[in-house]
Amino acid sequence: MASTVQSTSQTNGTTGALDPSLAARRPSALANKYRGATVEDLDPPPALSTSPTSPISSALVSAFERDYTHLTVVSPSTKHLLGYISIPRLRSLLSSKAVLESDPVEKAMVKFQRKGRRYVTITMDTPLEELEQFFDGNVVVGGGKGEKQDFAVVTDVGRRFVLGVATRGDLEEFVKRRPSM
Repeated sequence: MASTVQSTSQTNGTTGALDPSLAARRPSALANKYRGATVEDLDPPPALSTSPTSPISSALVSAFERDYTHLTVVSPSTKHLLGYISIPRLRSLLSSKAVLESDPVEKAMVKFQRKGRRYVTITMDTPLEELEQFFDGNVVVGGGKGEKQDFAVVTDVGRRFVLGVATRGDLEEFVKRRPSM
């Protein structure tokens, strides 16, 4: 199913089909912004994982020691990714007394829904423009538009290993550090 892009000619004002291969070769604003960089160029720190049965207090200490804003939650037996903890959200839950520091992590974690959901796989080879679209919720998943995201779990291509976590802040810092063209 080939798509064509409609374009108004600069010379005569007529409408015609633009060759899709030419449109594909024009760099988008995002492509210009990142110039071929991938998630690997962000040099994401290794993911810090916790168990759902660990106390919230130990997860907080681990996050603060490494200045992390998100921790992944993995099954202690299977090592499957179960969800995550957002430290800002956790602080809010603690201040509202919705959870206590002695409660298990599973009481405060955001659980990944596996059944009936399709996932966007973010790997070290994912282009940064795709990562930004993922954060903005502009990625089509299972026929519908995605949701805005605060962070991405970076995995291997087979989604067996959590390699790191990338945040919107990491992306913004990368753009600041990289000279513009």
